[in-house]
Amino acid sequence: MILIVCEKENAASRIARILGKGKVKRENLGGIPIYRINSPLGDAAVMGLRGHILNLDYPPEYNQWTQVDPEELIDVEPRKVLTEKRRGNALLKLVESADGIIIATDYDREGELIGKEAVEWALQRTGRKPWIKRARFSALTPGEIERAFRNLTEVDDNLASSAEVRQYVDLLWGAVLTRMISLYSGRLGREFLSVGRVQSPTLALIVDREKEIAAFKPTPYWEINAVMEKGLSFPSKHAKGRFTDEGEAKSIYERVRGAEEAAVRDLQVKIRRERPPTPFNTTSFLRAATSLGLSAARAMSIAEDLYTRGFISYPRTDNTVYPPSLDLKGILKALLNSQFSQDAKSLLEQESLKPTRGKTQATDHPPIHPVGVPKEGELKGREKKVYELVVRRFMATLAPEAVLKTTRVLFDVREEPFVTSGTTVVEPGWRRYYPYSKLNEILLPEMKVGESVKVVEIKLEKKMTKPPPRYSQGGLVELMEKLGLGTKSTRHEIIQKLYSRGYVKSSPPTPTRMGIALVEALEKYAKDIADHGMTSRLEKEMEEVAAGKRDPREVIEDSRLLLKKVVERLKENSENVGEEIRKALKEDIRAGRCPRCGAEMMEVRSKWGKRYLRCSNYPRCGKSYPLPQKGTVKYTTDSCPHCRAPMIIYKPPRGREVRMCVNPSCPSVKEGKHEKK
Repeated sequence: MILIVCEKENAASRIARILGKGKVKRENLGGIPIYRINSPLGDAAVMGLRGHILNLDYPPEYNQWTQVDPEELIDVEPRKVLTEKRRGNALLKLVESADGIIIATDYDREGELIGKEAVEWALQRTGRKPWIKRARFSALTPGEIERAFRNLTEVDDNLASSAEVRQYVDLLWGAVLTRMISLYSGRLGREFLSVGRVQSPTLALIVDREKEIAAFKPTPYWEINAVMEKGLSFPSKHAKGRFTDEGEAKSIYERVRGAEEAAVRDLQVKIRRERPPTPFNTTSFLRAATSLGLSAARAMSIAEDLYTRGFISYPRTDNTVYPPSLDLKGILKALLNSQFSQDAKSLLEQESLKPTRGKTQATDHPPIHPVGVPKEGELKGREKKVYELVVRRFMATLAPEAVLKTTRVLFDVREEPFVTSGTTVVEPGWRRYYPYSKLNEILLPEMKVGESVKVVEIKLEKKMTKPPPRYSQGGLVELMEKLGLGTKSTRHEIIQKLYSRGYVKSSPPTPTRMGIALVEALEKYAKDIADHGMTSRLEKEMEEVAAGKRDPREVIEDSRLLLKKVVERLKENSENVGEEIRKALKEDIRAGRCPRCGAEMMEVRSKWGKRYLRCSNYPRCGKSYPLPQKGTVKYTTDSCPHCRAPMIIYKPPRGREVRMCVNPSCPSVKEGKHEKK
């Protein structure tokens, strides 16, 4: 019997159906589904893991945070602990009777380790020595899976080692620094403050941008704008653009005010060709998907589901070049039986298919592209939206260039130069297939040099410079990639973790007072933790491990030495670190005054993790109020005019912000009199 080990349950089920040609016998082994098939390689059992079934952790004697000096953990060897006992037991029973094992987990660092460590664990406990092979694939389609099982390879030990090093280093830095910061600030149990090798520098990027915004001082400038007309109206403005001198702007405005005509002095028409977008890698996909209103984590979760259901290729890839072996025409032919039939037909009618190429060419997985066509109604809502995004990007990469006409006109208004520009689409090209890239078309009337057009109005407008925008989730993923923070597989998870830890809120990500306080303390007393340079260097070293160019033990030892220096600086400033974070946290959870005794109301958490407001005079005063458990809550210093309880600003997961009273018995709450913002 051959044992096929997959990364997840749904992948196991699909691979079994493909290899078994639809003839699958499903049975339970200790509550775990096992799929028995007659595969091309012989009788086989297909089993799905649940990601990592082993977890790297410190021995139990190091579990008590208050009784163990965090610094001790630096030199303690963590061990792997079975966390999925039922799957582990099922795996042991299957290994006992297996002549050979095929690891069919996702082909990347993490997938290699998930399969390798599970199989090695089982072999150590059974003493068995079956042959072991690896199936590598980029899509869960019949053609791709059958090809992978015809061309089995060896397990990539270097790739698995790089994931193991990342596990080790992340545990080391996370455990030591999280314990130190939490102990210094008095935040233990459910209230602990998480610090991480990638998480903290990413948070620092968000906080630093927020500080830029807060420190920004708007400065005034002036524009002289006009509306002109020749058959149809169009905007124009003074050729200088922004005036920083109000006197100069007013002087010119007085000169042109009341003008009724503008003479055309120069007219330039240019035709330019616009290249189609490059194929999707993980970063560009997340950038596009988040612009549709999805979080990075949600977009990746949907993409992974579409992959395991056989609709798109593997969504974790750096590649932006389609390999020659990819059947582009075959994919388009499959799309003829879908809502995209007309577009697919149009592309197939081209003389040849010449896809665009990005800058990154890798050999592990192709760019993200469609591999299957769902039945009508099979995908709904966000799944359908993400699938359509992938399909349309794929079609756009095969489409011709767009042709645009740009017209620039220079006018003379009482000897002052005014300009207007307009862009129109001559041939839509790839834009026909990819509507997500918006083009602001401005249609201008036909004009000639020497003729005049009517001036409808001229205005002098005062404006203010604006601060830099906050990073969107997609923009943050791009910046993380540029700075070497995290990997294509982890960046969206890091952003989601910042939300779940309470370090950021809203969209785009905005730091909470707690997030700001943590970064300020780290940047002041242990800069390496919040600096992207250190973690970027470690990421490069892990890539070298994956390529077989560096010894994993060397990377771990380097990380230990670096961490010891960081810990030393933190210990020297432990009191300052704790005091600054405690002070900031107190400000973050103040929520007005208690209507009973006048003390401050504070946000606290129950032993079940639920948030609520409680009087800071507890236990002398037991006044408390429930809080919404989902969405975000902002505190005010205002009291309810009806019952004197604190007022909050509540933003539900869906819907607009409302200003409301926290007292569920208040007449305003019962009558639903919330002030929508």
